[in-house]
Amino acid sequence: MKITVRVWRQDGPEAEGRMVPYEVDDVSEHMSFLEMLDVLNERLTMRGEEPITFDHDCREGICGSCDLVIDGIPHGPQQTTTCQLHMRSFSDGDTIDVEPFRAGPFPVIKDLMVDRSALDRIIQAGGFISAPTGTAPDAHATPVPKNDADHAFDAATCIGCGACVAVCPNGSSMLFTSAKVTHLGLLPQGQPERRSRVVNMLNQQDAEGFGGCTNIGDCTAVCPKGIPFETISRLNRDLLGSLARGRD
Repeated sequence: MKITVRVWRQDGPEAEGRMVPYEVDDVSEHMSFLEMLDVLNERLTMRGEEPITFDHDCREGICGSCDLVIDGIPHGPQQTTTCQLHMRSFSDGDTIDVEPFRAGPFPVIKDLMVDRSALDRIIQAGGFISAPTGTAPDAHATPVPKNDADHAFDAATCIGCGACVAVCPNGSSMLFTSAKVTHLGLLPQGQPERRSRVVNMLNQQDAEGFGGCTNIGDCTAVCPKGIPFETISRLNRDLLGSLARGRD
């Protein structure tokens, strides 16, 4: 295929940005989107031009680093990570817009790379459990009801990519925060900090400048791991319970 990619170029956090078009030919439908960008960067380098800066790591849909907005949709037209998006989702002659995630708490570092450390600080505020030292307990020493285990596993699949923030008109990270709160709060190991966890993480979320949730639901539509919307309801129940009983 021959396509045109219009890429957001920005030299630094304080620099003015602009969309720059590039033509890319000989694009195989079997390439991933990131492989197509690799080919483009190689050609830019050969021409003595500055390659496009974008974030990536595992390229297996696990790490959540490949945070791109493609044609206005975080991660692109398929509900998957950008690294798992293949060029077969596009057609010969297409013009594709590629931009960084847009949110106040995600400042642009350069080109398509943004700083998502605000999500890390939310986890640091409460996304942990008390772990006594000593030998590991037997795997089945603490029974967990299957329904709770299933819901906890669903929430734990969150990779912290930030697509929920990028698509939300409020710039809310509520789906991310609720996933972290839910997967610990449903398990016995997460009970000691359950009341304080939800309050501390939400306070940090507000401090980072994320918006509030108004139940629009776009977050679940683009989440590459399909985190269900009900995780936000679980967070709200934990929050109400914590405020009613007092924090530990």
